[in-house]
Amino acid sequence: MADLLTPISLRSITLRNRIVLSPMCQYSAKDGFADDWHLVHLGARAQGGAALILTEATSVSPEGRISPADLGLWKDEQIEAFQRIARFVTAQGAVIGMQLAHAGRKACTAAPWLGRVALTPENGGWRPIYAPSAIPFDADSIVPEALDVAGIQRIIGQFKAAARRALTAGMKVLELHAAHGYLAHQFLSPISNHRSDQYGGSFENRTRFLREMVEAVRKVWPDELPLLVRISATDWVPNGWDVEQSVELARQLKALGVDLIDCSSGGNVVNAQIPVGPGYQVPFARQIRETGILAGAVGLITSPQQADQIIRCGDADVVLLAREFLRQPYWGLLAGHALGRDVEWPKQYERAKRF
Repeated sequence: MADLLTPISLRSITLRNRIVLSPMCQYSAKDGFADDWHLVHLGARAQGGAALILTEATSVSPEGRISPADLGLWKDEQIEAFQRIARFVTAQGAVIGMQLAHAGRKACTAAPWLGRVALTPENGGWRPIYAPSAIPFDADSIVPEALDVAGIQRIIGQFKAAARRALTAGMKVLELHAAHGYLAHQFLSPISNHRSDQYGGSFENRTRFLREMVEAVRKVWPDELPLLVRISATDWVPNGWDVEQSVELARQLKALGVDLIDCSSGGNVVNAQIPVGPGYQVPFARQIRETGILAGAVGLITSPQQADQIIRCGDADVVLLAREFLRQPYWGLLAGHALGRDVEWPKQYERAKRF
């Protein structure tokens, strides 16, 4: 029986355990470039026992950023800083991966500590921003420009080009962001997608953008390396994107070469009533996993015992932690102690291993 500290293989990559650092925006980049903050933030969690380190949402274009301070990989000059991070993370025994993203109608906002307000070109923002339909996220958001087919294909090409750069940057795992109300999720959900062409209306049409993105990325991402997709399993509102559609999408993505679905939820609808509580999203991972694809569980997973139980019960294949890793960068090392297992610590920290 697998448990939290059992290795797992994804294609040619073997993770030393089932603990993954979830992508977390740091809002600390300039012109998309990673810097010392990102090196220390990601590197510390690799030292701290996580098996897979995923970068924050890394934009495939300048206009696809959530904020002006997002990471990006839309030009070759941005590769070198990621190579430095990849070398350090790998040296700690972890696997480095990247989440590629486009914010769509949720682009061009200030950092959280500045209020997430929509930015104008005069205060560091840009125009236009893009979406499947010209529907703003909320009353205070920018009205996006509805993409035409040529624009859709341009963005798919940007994901493909960023995937090539990610490979050059030393990434071993790639995750495509189709959750939390960002562009791919906007296409999936009938709440934000009111199109009447081949990219809107039916389930088959609303999933087309993501399927074409996966196909394009798989053409340049090596067969031996894993490809993940993060989805919001539900919008948490009637007549929106839901779990049943997510299950069918998982089947389609598996056939296209996706190895694991990272199962989150929400983010596309203002004031959705979400029953937040410990492990509240874990059931989504279990339902996705029943299709035969690997699944990751996220959402208020805090203790090693809780995470271990998720794996032992077959609810998920990996767990992804975000805020808990902000509170405790060495959560993975401490999990070994909490579960009574001998986990290898960095030799520089061995003197602290005995409790």
